Amino acid sequence: MAAVDIPQQYKAAVYDAPGTCSTKVETLDTPDPGAGEVLIHLTHSGVCHSDLGIMENSWAALPYPTQKGQVGGHEGVGTIVKMGPATEHSTVKVGDRVGIKWVAGTCGSCLPCLEGADAQCQKGKISGYYTPGTFQQYVASQADYVTPIPDNLKSEDAAPMLCAGVTTYAALRRSQVRSGQWVVISGAGGGLGHIAVQLASRGMAMRVIGIDAGSKEKLVRDCGAEHFIDVTKHDDNSIAEEVVKTADGLGASAVIVCTASNKAYAQSIDMLRFGGTLVCVGMPEGKPEPIGNAFPAKMVFKRITIASTAVGNRKDAIEVLDFAARGVVKTVSRLEKIEKLSDVFQDMKEGKLSGRVVIDLQ
Repeated sequence: MAAVDIPQQYKAAVYDAPGTCSTKVETLDTPDPGAGEVLIHLTHSGVCHSDLGIMENSWAALPYPTQKGQVGGHEGVGTIVKMGPATEHSTVKVGDRVGIKWVAGTCGSCLPCLEGADAQCQKGKISGYYTPGTFQQYVASQADYVTPIPDNLKSEDAAPMLCAGVTTYAALRRSQVRSGQWVVISGAGGGLGHIAVQLASRGMAMRVIGIDAGSKEKLVRDCGAEHFIDVTKHDDNSIAEEVVKTADGLGASAVIVCTASNKAYAQSIDMLRFGGTLVCVGMPEGKPEPIGNAFPAKMVFKRITIASTAVGNRKDAIEVLDFAARGVVKTVSRLEKIEKLSDVFQDMKEGKLSGRVVIDLQ
């Protein structure tokens, strides 16, 4: 393949005032890929609620505050333009279109890695948090951890699959729900939720109850939800009663909480039928709180299981991209330029977004 023209500098959005909702577009020097790395020319990056939490330092569970100048983002798609040293046996090459996920690299040898739990790697690199993220035009990344993008899948459609898609796919698998059984998606109209609804209903033949604000009902139903509940029209008791009534009078087999809300977690316990599973996905900001309403006696008598997933592993990413390539799931998104990133985050804070926003880096 002919040599690729690589600029000496490129455009990136950095967190210029961590702890606030603010980004700044700057010009950075193009990095050289290190040993075992590839240099990727990124064209698109999804914007995730996790990016907001990292930018604003609102996740108390994180070990260190975000540094000024951090490039965020972890749903990046682009083309490899240069191979670093020690990549001669890599399965990717210059010209390949690949994706960068929340986990940008793993050690491959710790216990979580050996168990296939990439997100819990004890030496893992997190894209957009102490590792350069995907809100930029060029980035170096671990060659054996980037994900190949199917040829017939557009980059703007592939980007959200690399976090929202793989995370919800892994969550649905962890739920142990079988085809024909009821699953509740809490936050069903959001970036993760609307993909979860499609994967559950169209990809896994589950019966879906979507919960979100009424303004997102059409989106949620269009994505495949059989029933929709407007969270603004219910209190904690009535919303659970509505779910139980809808789900054959018994309750749902699982609740996937995609929204970053402690209240949503507390509501979910009473939505479950005997032997049901709550899957934790959304990460509430602020001081960590235990899951409300999860009383031991209730958990024991209903034999409720609480499971969780951060993101899926490499195999999950390949499988969910295949769903997208086959048209089973499609991100409902809008494109924005990198200069609009701060505005996108503000809309996200105010709950104004439906589906996903993808940054066009070209």
